[in-house]
Amino acid sequence: MSQRDHYPAGVPCWVDVAQPDVGAAMQFYGELLGWEFDGPGAMPGDPPGEYYVARVRGRDVAGISSLPAGAPPAPAWITHVAVDSVDEAVKRAQEAGGTVAVEPFDAPPAGRMAALSDPAGASFCVWEAGARRGAELVNEPSAWAMSMLSTNDGDGAKAFYGALFGWEAEEFVPGVALFRLPGYVGGEPHQPVPRDVVAVVAEGDGDAGWSVDVWVTDARAAAATAQELGGTVVVEPREASGFLQTAIADPAGAVLSVSQLLAPPAR
Repeated sequence: MSQRDHYPAGVPCWVDVAQPDVGAAMQFYGELLGWEFDGPGAMPGDPPGEYYVARVRGRDVAGISSLPAGAPPAPAWITHVAVDSVDEAVKRAQEAGGTVAVEPFDAPPAGRMAALSDPAGASFCVWEAGARRGAELVNEPSAWAMSMLSTNDGDGAKAFYGALFGWEAEEFVPGVALFRLPGYVGGEPHQPVPRDVVAVVAEGDGDAGWSVDVWVTDARAAAATAQELGGTVVVEPREASGFLQTAIADPAGAVLSVSQLLAPPAR
């Protein structure tokens, strides 16, 4: 179990998803993961939208919002990375070859943000914290554990995120590398990877994109429940690196990776 109240610059801090039917999404994730929701909060836009915060044991774990006007019709889970200044981060991203999807804007009192894409087209957000620092609970069942970048340009991704956030890449297995932020101490004391790991990058031939992984107590049960609730199983449950993992799509099509820890890390 891991509680958080602060995220240094360069550390992924929050995940959320914009949905065409917020009520249906909250019902799906509430039944699938046991999330309870606080809100709605106001979301800037024309017209303004609604934003709900998912909670586990009274602590913030993720967000679900209405789909902004002009947003792509296919919803997707988005990873937010903490920065000291959104405006400075946007400048660095552009200098490194990234693009700005949504210019910096304030979301009072929570914070300030912008939406970006890396040179290969993977979307993510940068977050300058105000009242909301980020996820208050991670690395336990029903909470976010890690985000992974899938890309067709591994070298380009390593250069871009290194310039933007100071991340350094270290090969984990062929085709998969760990993004590390030197000096950061996160994760869990007895996890099987260094505690300065902030994300994972996997190289492949498909479109570039970030995915979000949530831990559960029973991955097979989660896959079955997702189907009962109108979702689909994108990747059948399978064992990998000490986890039983599956990928599901909610009724609107947003894909979420789900992992069950098969055994606690060796002490």
